[in-house]
Amino acid sequence: MSTKPAAATPWLGPEEDRAWRAYRRMVIAVQARTAQDLADLGLSEPDYEVLCTLSERPGNTSTLHEQAAKMEWSRSRLSRHATRMETRGLIRRAPDPGDGRGCLLVLTDKGLDTLQQAAPGHVASVRRHFVDQLAPEELETLGRIAIKLAAPANSHDAPAGAPDHGAPRS
Repeated sequence: MSTKPAAATPWLGPEEDRAWRAYRRMVIAVQARTAQDLADLGLSEPDYEVLCTLSERPGNTSTLHEQAAKMEWSRSRLSRHATRMETRGLIRRAPDPGDGRGCLLVLTDKGLDTLQQAAPGHVASVRRHFVDQLAPEELETLGRIAIKLAAPANSHDAPAGAPDHGAPRS
């Protein structure tokens, strides 16, 4: 399979290229800064995402399949990460009664405590490196753009609503 772009693909114009490169720098910078702050709290970004999303689920439980889809990871990648989190006592696995081959990821008391301890520092980091850097109207515009770009690639419509921003999620 060739990795060459099709001959008809137009090159980015100067403004398109500038916007693309600025977007990439922004994502890398904000992600690196918030990831470092999470690391200082003893968690990785994926750790926090797993803990946070499990805390939002009924019974603090999700199927491995649902969690992998939410994180846009393969099930095998999440399974390996879940093994590391399980070793640390943050989550546990349980058989999935709805799928004999699957498993449930369950937030442990230690995982919930860890999340509750980390959440204020993570929210402060998100504020410092992202929210407080933007005027309210810029934040609103960026939120609309992010929803549009995060829509499935084959979808021409952005999701109807904004993501849930309830605590301790950020």
